[in-house]
Amino acid sequence: MSHSWREDVEAAVKAGERISDRHIVDQVRQAVLTQRLPPGTRLPEVALGEIFGVSRSVVRRALTRLAADHVVDQRPNQVSRVRAPSVEETRETFDARRLVEGEVAALLAGRLSPDALTALQAEARAEAAAHERSDEPARIAHSLAIHHRLAELSPNRVLGAMLTDLVLRTSIVIALYKRPTLASCFLQGDHPRLLEALSSGDAEGARHAVVRHLESLEGLLDLGSRESVTDLKAIFGVAAAEP
Repeated sequence: MSHSWREDVEAAVKAGERISDRHIVDQVRQAVLTQRLPPGTRLPEVALGEIFGVSRSVVRRALTRLAADHVVDQRPNQVSRVRAPSVEETRETFDARRLVEGEVAALLAGRLSPDALTALQAEARAEAAAHERSDEPARIAHSLAIHHRLAELSPNRVLGAMLTDLVLRTSIVIALYKRPTLASCFLQGDHPRLLEALSSGDAEGARHAVVRHLESLEGLLDLGSRESVTDLKAIFGVAAAEP
């Protein structure tokens, strides 16, 4: 990633900006997607308020938005936690994404503008380069950018919105169930093969590339429960703000 949470928050403070609930939503979501904030992590309102230098009401609004996006679980009289999908939900999520993203890819085959294709190819190269230098957060970010861009470009806006949601859900699942001994979920050649099919107008080839990619990702997971203890201040990288 190009900036740490410390840099983001300090930049906002220097600019005289107030930290908003939207900012907290973006930072927490990004930490989940890049596997810095594991599923099951407690997100106490007081702790987040101190870290970001905001009131509990701002944190509460952020957590409510994150719950609506399926990033955190909120239960009455309990501390919010990053979602920890069950094994059954994991399998259902991958099944749904294969169907939706496969259809989006088929619809996009042969319909991408030169600029859109060039941007996607650049992300694929950047992903490979990040993997080569063992920069896993950057690799994940570039991989996600490819799939989010496909969702944005979808000719069917409903399928595009569904894909955006499913990309987030599967990313959370991967963060939870990735084998502890596996340094990266990089699948060399998968994204270039997909982009080649999209470029050539091979709709069924694009659909097959998506299905193969997601089946391979699911095959890298260890579908067993695990506990994690996380230091929020260490992840955010910022000192508690003055009241």
